Amino acid sequence: QTQLVESGGGSVQAGGSLRLSCEASGLRRRRGCRAWFRQAPGNEREGVAIIDIDTQRTQYVDSVKGRFTISQDNANNILYLQMNSLKPEDTAMYYCALDLSSPCAMVSDTMDYWGQGTQVTVSS
Repeated sequence: QTQLVESGGGSVQAGGSLRLSCEASGLRRRRGCRAWFRQAPGNEREGVAIIDIDTQRTQYVDSVKGRFTISQDNANNILYLQMNSLKPEDTAMYYCALDLSSPCAMVSDTMDYWGQGTQVTVSS
């Protein structure tokens, strides 16, 4: 059974940093895509960043470019999201996801597995 478990969320002040982790169990992939999505209350879920498991190629939503970095530890099946210069508008539930196929796209419908989410709250 494949499980994705996020950790690292919390409450920070604007300008602060957090690092999210997502540990995957039950499925080890050499192909496909790992991604971070977020959803704020009243908003649709949006893709934040995605990384190709094989090529390491990354994509980011415009609002986080230059502030967030997605990375992965394939040996240990862990996905990371380093978030710097956090803003109140980054406040959301953050989810990791796994797409078994490629090419990579930050589209919710293409994800095959989801974590339960970790809350990030940024105060001004």
